[in-house]
Amino acid sequence: MDIKEKVLETMRQAGKPLSAGEVEKISGMDRKEIDKAFKELKADGTIVSPVRCKWQPK
Repeated sequence: MDIKEKVLETMRQAGKPLSAGEVEKISGMDRKEIDKAFKELKADGTIVSPVRCKWQPK
């Protein structure tokens, strides 16, 4: 499982929009890796932002 999949799984389990910092606290992953995964997921359209600075799976 790569970082993007781990980030998505963490977001799905939370069931609410999360910031990168919240994903870091929940998952224990490195913040730089999370930011990189967020950038790729945003470009793919896999995650959307319902609230400023928070993201959730589409």
